[in-house]
Amino acid sequence: MEAHEYTDPVVACHTFELQENEMRQLDLSGVPSILLVKQSGILRAVGAKCPHRGAPLAKGVLTRNRVRCPWHGACFNLETGDIENFPGLDSLPCHRVNVDSRGQVLVQVKRSYLLKHSRIKRMVSRNWQDQRRFVVLGGGPSGAICVETLRQEGFTGRLTLVCREKHLPYDRIGVMNLLNTGTYTTNLCLREEQFYKDCGIEVQLGVSAERLDTNCHILHCTDGKSFPYDKIYIATGYSATRPKIPGVHLKNVKTIRDIGDARSIFQMVDKSTHVVCLGSSFMAVEASANLVARAGRVTLVARQNVPFKGTLGESIGQRIQELLEENKVEVRVSSGITRILGNNRGEVTAVKLLDKSRIPCNLLILGTGCQCNTEFLQQSGIGVNPDGSVDVNDFLQTSVRNVYVGGDIANAFILGGFPDRVNISHYGLAQYHGRIAAMNMSGRIAKLEAIPFFYTSIFGRSFRSAGYGQYKDVLIDGSLGDLQFVAYFLDYKDTVTSVASCGRDPIVAQFAELIAQRKLLCRCQIADPKERGSWPTKLKLKN
Repeated sequence: MEAHEYTDPVVACHTFELQENEMRQLDLSGVPSILLVKQSGILRAVGAKCPHRGAPLAKGVLTRNRVRCPWHGACFNLETGDIENFPGLDSLPCHRVNVDSRGQVLVQVKRSYLLKHSRIKRMVSRNWQDQRRFVVLGGGPSGAICVETLRQEGFTGRLTLVCREKHLPYDRIGVMNLLNTGTYTTNLCLREEQFYKDCGIEVQLGVSAERLDTNCHILHCTDGKSFPYDKIYIATGYSATRPKIPGVHLKNVKTIRDIGDARSIFQMVDKSTHVVCLGSSFMAVEASANLVARAGRVTLVARQNVPFKGTLGESIGQRIQELLEENKVEVRVSSGITRILGNNRGEVTAVKLLDKSRIPCNLLILGTGCQCNTEFLQQSGIGVNPDGSVDVNDFLQTSVRNVYVGGDIANAFILGGFPDRVNISHYGLAQYHGRIAAMNMSGRIAKLEAIPFFYTSIFGRSFRSAGYGQYKDVLIDGSLGDLQFVAYFLDYKDTVTSVASCGRDPIVAQFAELIAQRKLLCRCQIADPKERGSWPTKLKLKN
């Protein structure tokens, strides 16, 4: 690089001030925040904030040549700045580091990065002499990452992204925020239209798969279009389901899965609206929390005895229920809706519960489950499980050559000691699948090393968990009441299968890194504060 492309050197610190394996955020005059890291005597400087949500990486988890975000577990290579695990989209900018004769650490920032905390990894362009045809089916987070990674990995052939929705790929986590902000689509799109044009990615919007012919290598779609392929990645995700309750098809009975759902609900809600949310997991709980300030009344009805029981356990679920109630959400647990009542205009007016009581409502939101969008695979020769998921190997390959599957519909292996394939719907996991599939499609062997990482925010309180597996006991360190705690979920062997927290960063990210290093945590190590303080680099392997 020419010298004028970089700023003048800025003194960051003296070499003796930075210890081995130390990360330090530097806020220097005239340059963006920098993360300075010393490992094996080598100094590196990258962007200090996670491009996903701006978390301070200096508070994250440092391992060999990699830093993990303390909030949501995204990982970045310290040598290249490249994102290696998700959630997120962009990589970190890298800066020049030198040490002068007096031992002063000098940092220079590329001028094009002066106003940026992120960087788009370099991508190749379409080469019209390359006759290979790759198709990515699914416009969600997994498909979006896959097409970008293919161009990053050097694929120059024809690349088509087929999207069921009429929107460019967007941040699906942000859909829930539409319920209280009404922010329109453009603020959620991951990339602008011009980005895909510049990268030679053909985007087909509003196109659904109808049939996959794996013998002729053709994807047939509902609008009559067909897409021949040499390799195809399928990440068609979930669709919301409607339970078989009388009255479920009345007007103002809604599901939440996409931008259109969220916008229509936002337009319905004001102080005259009585909302009922049915369900005990992510969609229903977040919907009730986001709508309570706008609506006249919000009631959460759940079949389980506490919200989030399956993900965060009963104790944390009970505290989340209390948090909802503290913020004016009425909660009816160990219950369910037996009938949805309406008026002569076909609009919902009330719901009848298991105990025969009634709750007046003019908007019912269903958060009762999803189904895999894999019906079009039934005659393809690809095995589809009874739940609609598809088994894949460690490289996200199906039983049919050159067909890869990932995201919500994949039944795939994970790290952490769980021996079987598992079907998990996590945003970051879907993005990671897209990257791994693209690397393998482009000829680079990349084995799946997935780590489940769940997060949600309720009334400004962030709940996070990493890991997966059955448990028999839960140890709580801290205060549930104050929402400052860590929860350790232990199996019958006293091994920790997952960790959840609120207000105690970066412990969940530390546990995720522990899993990444293929290490296990046991009860005795939790009880010893010295052992806890050594996560994850010094923790002993458990045989």
